[in-house]
Amino acid sequence: MDFDDLDPAESTDYTVGADLSELSVDELNDLITLLKDEIGRIEQNMKEKEAQLSAADSVFKA
Repeated sequence: MDFDDLDPAESTDYTVGADLSELSVDELNDLITLLKDEIGRIEQNMKEKEAQLSAADSVFKA
């Protein structure tokens, strides 16, 4: 069992499309960093799924 899975994910109050006018420049920079990290995580997950799909395709095309 991986106990890291039990830790709550980093929470943020940001919602896509939210009003940004109340955020400071530092907060906007932090938000950009957070979103870039999330994009990287999503892209990595996508690559893993594509690799799994490719492996499954190669097994069933034989």
